[in-house]
Amino acid sequence: MPRMFHPSMVQFAKTLRQLDAWLDKAVSYAASKSFDVSVLLNARLAPDQYHFTRQVQAACDAAKFAAARLSGKEPPRNPDTETTVDELRARIASTLAFVESVTEADLAGAESRVVPLGWLPGKGLNGERYLFEMALPNFYFHVTTAYAILRHNGAPLGKADYIGSLPFLDC
Repeated sequence: MPRMFHPSMVQFAKTLRQLDAWLDKAVSYAASKSFDVSVLLNARLAPDQYHFTRQVQAACDAAKFAAARLSGKEPPRNPDTETTVDELRARIASTLAFVESVTEADLAGAESRVVPLGWLPGKGLNGERYLFEMALPNFYFHVTTAYAILRHNGAPLGKADYIGSLPFLDC
């Protein structure tokens, strides 16, 4: 299999792994405080915002649709019925596998490809504008909101949990 290298796909993949790791902390935190983790899965920051589970679904959708629209591949289908940590993990794993299947060759010419916008019939963005002005901000909005929901509710997350490991080099 060709190596995934495109920076956006690398960032989607890394951040999805971090999102999955936050589920461990959510489960541990709920257990340590003797409450059901579903409380966190259904928590939201504001009445008009998605709850944690829907934030995870939306983050996965943003990553998979960006990878699909830029590569021309068919994204995995998800029915948005997840209600448990295991189901969210499966959703993240499915998205991660798809994103990691996209190669540099799949993305050749993607920057100039027109990406149609489903909510604006007859309108689209070129691939570069779509990636940088829609897909990445949308992905990080939902990931950050999921993080904030857990953090706001006391889960022991910090900046290192958000950023993840770094490939340090000796200087």
